[in-house]
Amino acid sequence: MIAKIGRSGNLYGALAYNQLKVDNENGQILFANKMIETASGHYSVTQLAQSFAPYLIANRNTEKHTLHISINPDPKDKISDDKFREMAEEYMREMGYGQQPFVVFKHTDIDRSHIHIVSVCVDEQGKKISDKFEKMRSMNLCRELERKHGLIPATDKERNQNDKVFRPVDYRAGDVKSQIASVVRHLPSYYKYQSLGEYNALLSLFNITAGKIEGELQGQLQQGLLYIPLNDKGERAGHPFKASLFGKSAGLPALELHFEKCRNALKDQPGRQTLKGTVTAALKAMNIETGFKKKLSEQGINVVVRRNEAGRIYGITFIDHNSKTVWNGSRLGKELSANVFNDYWNNKVKPEIKEPALQQPKISTSNDADLPVEEPHHLFDFLTTDRHENGLIEALGGLLPESQGDNYEEQDFANKMKKKRKRQRGQN
Repeated sequence: MIAKIGRSGNLYGALAYNQLKVDNENGQILFANKMIETASGHYSVTQLAQSFAPYLIANRNTEKHTLHISINPDPKDKISDDKFREMAEEYMREMGYGQQPFVVFKHTDIDRSHIHIVSVCVDEQGKKISDKFEKMRSMNLCRELERKHGLIPATDKERNQNDKVFRPVDYRAGDVKSQIASVVRHLPSYYKYQSLGEYNALLSLFNITAGKIEGELQGQLQQGLLYIPLNDKGERAGHPFKASLFGKSAGLPALELHFEKCRNALKDQPGRQTLKGTVTAALKAMNIETGFKKKLSEQGINVVVRRNEAGRIYGITFIDHNSKTVWNGSRLGKELSANVFNDYWNNKVKPEIKEPALQQPKISTSNDADLPVEEPHHLFDFLTTDRHENGLIEALGGLLPESQGDNYEEQDFANKMKKKRKRQRGQN
């Protein structure tokens, strides 16, 4: 079980985010501590906020007075509502917030049920409640709750690893927008690609595609980007999402800037020749597509092949997870272009394969000239592995942190609230 503690100065936003889940039947209020009750048992955001008003009025100088805590058990844990209530009460009590007003929401919009707790960290006198060693105390308390309630333990090492595992989008699991967000927000920080085609090849590993759209707005041509979830066969599996939903880094202007930076960074990159040699050797060793892909996947390289309806290969892209680079075949060389592979695999026209020569190392003539001469680098020596293509994402997926969707969704909601307030101020 993992507890994440967030602090902000926006109580209304935290309550509205959670209450929206309830209103959309994706959540419920499990427990309310020292909260003003309603006759019906149902709440609005305004009614919830009233219970915190005296504390905020008394607040002296604490800027981030609102606590928004999420408690996330292992997906395999089956926890009843009563047990969630008990754990929430115990957590707040042991963390020093047991006498504060707080409300516990259960979220059910994804396959991992979890709870959110909203409270304030200033007491009735307006004094801030101590948060010394808060992270350590929270971690220790989570371990204690796991033992007490028989939950699957999440040690720091295991959790750090799980947080970084990066999996393809599963449209059947729901919460597709957050799944896509966790991918597109992080890819530019880790991978280099020089075109929309190369970007889409990388996205396809995560069951996503991006499409450019154009239209006129007030007489001016506007361009944008849509992200679309795919199924395991690469077919569209849901409605598209505007890039603006995922932040500026996912939009077309930011991507085009990333393309340009990568073009400059990848000029004359030594890794290009290494990849070219690896691909050429695999092509020489394997005369069928499945064997060729498997050979490269064992070395941390994905192959994405694009075909038209007639089956003709019109694109081939190599994704090197070792160097975190993406290359269309034609960028590596005309002998690795899509036409070559189409002729080979569809028409049985064997290509002329010339393996690139390996550079001999320079021998030093300085004082260390009597050291052993370095042997030439062999392409396959350092990449021996038994990874299978289908497991490559999971094997190499420990790349991208913060891949959990609920944090993104909450931030997206907060951004919408800010925009709404700005519009209201502008109208006034």
